[in-house]
Amino acid sequence: MPIHTRSSHDGQILIISIDGRFDFSTHQAFRDAYEHGGKDVDGYIVDLSDATYLDSSALGMLLLLRDYAGGDNANIAIENCNNDVRKILTISNFEQLFTIR
Repeated sequence: MPIHTRSSHDGQILIISIDGRFDFSTHQAFRDAYEHGGKDVDGYIVDLSDATYLDSSALGMLLLLRDYAGGDNANIAIENCNNDVRKILTISNFEQLFTIR
């Protein structure tokens, strides 16, 4: 499975790791990851250190996560992007919507 989750030490942050391609084929697994992450989750980290590809459907999935997490008040960081993925996020102006590290 290309989507893995774990919680921070205090259970407040859900870390969602993507392995390989982040595209429409991972839609349901990505959605399940945050919807079943627990009631006490206060923030999310999307770890893209092992992501090799990201397409427009992945951008849409990130926006769905943002809506689920509270829209403008959402606490979401996208971390460990490779140069190609970072370029896509920059072109899409996602740094206006997410913390990108």
